[in-house]
Amino acid sequence: MISSDRMAVVDANAAALGVPRKQLMESSGNAVARAVREHVDADAGDRVVVVAGRGNNGGDAFVAARFLDEYDVTTVLLGGPDDIGTDIARENWDALQAGEYDTRTVGDSTGFSLPECDVVVDAMLGTGVTGALREPEATAARTINDADATVVAVDVPSGVNADTGEAEGVAVSPDHVVTFHDQKPGLVDVDAAVTVADIGIPDAAETFVERGDLQAISRPTDAHKGDFGRVLVVGGGPYTGAPALSGQAAMRAGADLAFVATPARVADVVQGYEEGLIVRELAGDLVLERHVDQLLDEALDADCVVLGPGLGASEGTLDAVRAFLESYDGRAVVDADALRVVPDVDTDAELLCTPHQGEFARMGGEPADDWRERAEHVESLAADLDVTLLVKGAHDVVSDGDTTRVNRTGNPGMTVGGTGDVLAGVCGALFATHDAVTAGAVGAYVNGAAGDAVVDDQGYGLLASDLLDEVPRAMWGSEDA
Repeated sequence: MISSDRMAVVDANAAALGVPRKQLMESSGNAVARAVREHVDADAGDRVVVVAGRGNNGGDAFVAARFLDEYDVTTVLLGGPDDIGTDIARENWDALQAGEYDTRTVGDSTGFSLPECDVVVDAMLGTGVTGALREPEATAARTINDADATVVAVDVPSGVNADTGEAEGVAVSPDHVVTFHDQKPGLVDVDAAVTVADIGIPDAAETFVERGDLQAISRPTDAHKGDFGRVLVVGGGPYTGAPALSGQAAMRAGADLAFVATPARVADVVQGYEEGLIVRELAGDLVLERHVDQLLDEALDADCVVLGPGLGASEGTLDAVRAFLESYDGRAVVDADALRVVPDVDTDAELLCTPHQGEFARMGGEPADDWRERAEHVESLAADLDVTLLVKGAHDVVSDGDTTRVNRTGNPGMTVGGTGDVLAGVCGALFATHDAVTAGAVGAYVNGAAGDAVVDDQGYGLLASDLLDEVPRAMWGSEDA
């Protein structure tokens, strides 16, 4: 099954892979027409009425009307042609006009009447619309339900929530639903025959992370301070740049606040990288077990902890990582040397681990050169460890043992030190507000796209810090970002 939000992502990813929405609309309309033919008899003079909305759901139905030339078909548009919301839907409406098909428009509920027919196609609203039907759709739904005709709904019955199956008021009661690509959760309890039509969306649109996945990080206009998370980076001691990069990357990726808990010996240096970082000093030169209670207190105010950048692998530090995870039950991105403790630690924390392929092998993963084979191994180890893994490589593989995604952004210039610290910070910001697979998949895509932008601009020889300015553009910028 696929949710409405995820379906929108897959549609956009298909376009990014070279399968445009207009092509998918043609396939969708053809699928609807095939279903309608099951319920009408051309020789008997059966009539079909298409009741279409102003979005892409209506566009699918405009295409279906063209494929039903052998029948007596009337297409009723709820609203005016100028109100059609997408270019591709408008083009298909224009095609009906150019072909002199029987079309009508309805401006409001008082003007709606359903012509006599044997089959009515409900194409008013699609999977992306929720809430109670407004006018004239509400009146149209009641009229359709009262008609003595077979009702074929396009993708989801108008008024029914595609994810929950609930209706806030009147909804169309169909006899047959033609839904696209995959079953929608809200159709499970609908009392109708359901056809899942293959409309040509490639499997790659679900496997590969593409620009469509960025829809998950869109921001509402009424957002408030604090809505996008607080990130705590625990790192440093032997190194200063790594935790600073992670903290800055978390801010660039949209976290409201970024804290860095780091040993006092390097705290001033870490602070010097960016005034916006909030540095919490840990007494001494290394992160040790005696700091765990302080770290747990700091983590209470964080939505996600990034654990590992620049920590080093001293025995005392790894003992501290282990003790922290044994007591922590929140969300954590685990990177670098901190990954060493993950296979054996007993924790209630939800972990997103970001190993490179050598670290993946040390965690118990089986190496593989082919990304498809590696994806199977990543999925297997993620399931065994009950964590989400983001295994870095030419193809980044993200899996929680159930859902597996593959990212292809990035380039050989990103082998330079520090790019993984940027990735960990970006993932931390995303994991503060999204599930682990989304955070890992989008984080990998954004980090790689930022690196691609730097190399496109200046060639190889990049610095990890060069990625920081490109992260926001990769997340929210133009198509060329």
